[in-house]
Amino acid sequence: MFKKILVPIDTAETAIAEPAVCFAAQLAALSNAAVRLIHVLAPLPSYLHGLVPADFRARRESAALATLQELAKKAGIPMDYFSTTVRTGAVADEVLLEADYWGAHLIVMGAHNPSVRTYLLGSSAEKILHHANCSVMVMRPHKDEQGNYWLFPPIAS
Repeated sequence: MFKKILVPIDTAETAIAEPAVCFAAQLAALSNAAVRLIHVLAPLPSYLHGLVPADFRARRESAALATLQELAKKAGIPMDYFSTTVRTGAVADEVLLEADYWGAHLIVMGAHNPSVRTYLLGSSAEKILHHANCSVMVMRPHKDEQGNYWLFPPIAS
């Protein structure tokens, strides 16, 4: 069973991440796995360094961590098995580096529905899927009538 589950989060699109966080929480509960939520900040171009306040990076990081904490709480991840990290750089590269550094057994991530733009330019999810050294699960949002996320549709009896 998976003992370390990494969940990449775009804090600007929590609706995409929420199913992945909920599924990771459920999976972690089954096997007492640790869950780590990661957000990757885009690097600030050097020409903007003098134009932003000195604490700009710290504020961005703090806001991201607060969002990650909120998502974990909402999903019911026990705080004993939960951690967060914020990295700066290219999303796919940083997620893959964190997965290797932390020793993740599984990466669970939300994804948009495919579009022409995704097929032409590629996506972070696709890069992570093809280059990860561990299992990867890509979640698309599905809810039942009670608002619970599910991976497989309910089977009629």
